[in-house]
Amino acid sequence: MGKGQEQEIDRFRLREEPYYQEVNGEIGLFTLAAKNRMPVMLKGPTGCGKTRFVQHMAYRLGRPLVTVACHEDLTASDLVGRYLLKGDETVWVDGPLTLGVKHGAIVYLDEIVEARKDTTVVIHPLSDDRRLLPIEKKGQVIEAVDDFLLVISYNPGYQSVLKDLKQSTKQRFLAIEFDYPPREVEARVIEREAGVDKDLALKLVRLGEKVRNLRNHGLEEGVSTRLLIYAGTLIRQGVPPARACETAVARPITDDPDMQGTIQELAGAIFA
Repeated sequence: MGKGQEQEIDRFRLREEPYYQEVNGEIGLFTLAAKNRMPVMLKGPTGCGKTRFVQHMAYRLGRPLVTVACHEDLTASDLVGRYLLKGDETVWVDGPLTLGVKHGAIVYLDEIVEARKDTTVVIHPLSDDRRLLPIEKKGQVIEAVDDFLLVISYNPGYQSVLKDLKQSTKQRFLAIEFDYPPREVEARVIEREAGVDKDLALKLVRLGEKVRNLRNHGLEEGVSTRLLIYAGTLIRQGVPPARACETAVARPITDDPDMQGTIQELAGAIFA
């Protein structure tokens, strides 16, 4: 790898260790998957720690992390690369997937089901024993270096006929299931990340648990640990708990006024 290439991939290295609290042996499983070059699928609800986990593991394994936030307009060229005009020249520019394949990065495709199905097909040769990336526009096939690892994530709670992974994709990956952390673990995360005391962290966890129980009563998705951290941060900065919970919990997760009112009542009872 030349100096220019080293500098290019070096910007994807994490300089500080992201905090992560293990829940169910997922660190060991991911480490073994990386060692054995097995692609990994992370399944779980929004905001339960999937992205933070990948960041933690990239730092722990000493590998660059290239993250792609998938969306419905994502094309294969966005992942692989394209020719661009630079001055009077047409030059090839590697996409994030090609960079990872060449330089031994963890490539994390976040919320893979949001990408178009014809785009996800490009990862198939990389997620079996071939570990190959065809670049059709250049007439090349690149073999992934040993340290390359493909990781995808998705939220099974949003499965539908239109937005679900094909079995032909799913069955290429090890799957690690994520959920909201147990009470004590989530409280430690909130305490550390929001800079609040244990008592406040536990109150926020109680609110989170009660809000998540509303999923059986019309709420599409429970509140994420991330939003509870936001609420804790606002409270630490002097925002009244009721207002903090309205801003960081009730309004982000639902537009229904009745449901917002219910969440506010729960917060009021907990923080009374």
